Amino acid sequence: MNVIQSIETLKAYQPGKPISELEREYGVTNAIKLASNENPMGPSPKAMEAVKKAVSSLHLYPDGAAFELRQTLATFHDVEMSEVITGNGSNEVLNLIARCFLRPGKDSALIFKYAFIAYPIILKSFGVDFDVVDVSTVDFEQSLDKMFDAIRETTKLIIIANPNNPTGTLIPADTLTSFLKKVPKDILVVVDEAYVEFIDDPAFSSALDLRKTRENLILVRTFSKCYALAALRVGYAVGPPHLIDYINRIREPFNCNLIGQVAAIASLGDREFVEKTVTQNRAVRQALFDGLASLAGVRAIASQTNFVLIETPISGSQIYTSLLKKGVIVRPLKGYGLDPFLRISLGSPDENTRFLESFKQVLHA
Repeated sequence: MNVIQSIETLKAYQPGKPISELEREYGVTNAIKLASNENPMGPSPKAMEAVKKAVSSLHLYPDGAAFELRQTLATFHDVEMSEVITGNGSNEVLNLIARCFLRPGKDSALIFKYAFIAYPIILKSFGVDFDVVDVSTVDFEQSLDKMFDAIRETTKLIIIANPNNPTGTLIPADTLTSFLKKVPKDILVVVDEAYVEFIDDPAFSSALDLRKTRENLILVRTFSKCYALAALRVGYAVGPPHLIDYINRIREPFNCNLIGQVAAIASLGDREFVEKTVTQNRAVRQALFDGLASLAGVRAIASQTNFVLIETPISGSQIYTSLLKKGVIVRPLKGYGLDPFLRISLGSPDENTRFLESFKQVLHA
């Protein structure tokens, strides 16, 4: 069997360890998971009610065009339905974009060094060449000047996460606007805003508000984080109608399931739930920073998300394993080239306290 060389060397995406797997392996109980940036509050009550009502229709195929969800999203963002496409999570949307607009062996892409690990996996899976741009500071700020300088003749796609995962850092509106204006018109810029609801920095502007700066701009978002629908896999993109039309032509039939569609629609209508989620997240994030501040050799990177990147005085992989034995799952970042770092999802206040206590015990040991 012939295998594309890039796939031969490709390492599959490794999600955060499931709680059930940890409890089987280590014989622990009451484990907590702070590894996948999930919402500890669970889904919106309105979403759960909508799911209950939809269960009786599980024998029917979902609306393949996701008409009602796309209509709701269009109204929510004040765009046209023709500018919206939905997917099986935002990861599928990113896959579709790469597949649709990049020619293996001819085109190349640009990503940042410490960006979501799915980006290089997606590009490698299609045999597409890509350049990796290093960050500019010890605080992992993404340098769009370096990104611009890395553009070459074959560059046809640039992927930027704002805020970025796993660093939690933000690109200010004026910096992003300037970049979007000067990037050559034939390059597609994709801005991944998976964590946009958690941002409280006034310097931020969504790519939705910057669409007039360039035509080749697509915004990608998800219902997995703030809206707490990770298990239902619902993501979407907003972009120029002709680009969205191309993506739609290669989309798998029924890629956005029935339960996901109704839950997403209900979640968009529950602003009270979103406000509660964001308020709790902000409080837990500050409590985590306060708890880490007194620990020698530990540095926390300022975050605009529902997770915090921390630098540890010893191997992050070693700390990760020690925390597993205490029933606490976090995210080691050796695969990102960040072994002395861990990414900590912001759980409930009680989960945050438990992590801090366990983390201190591991460091002292």
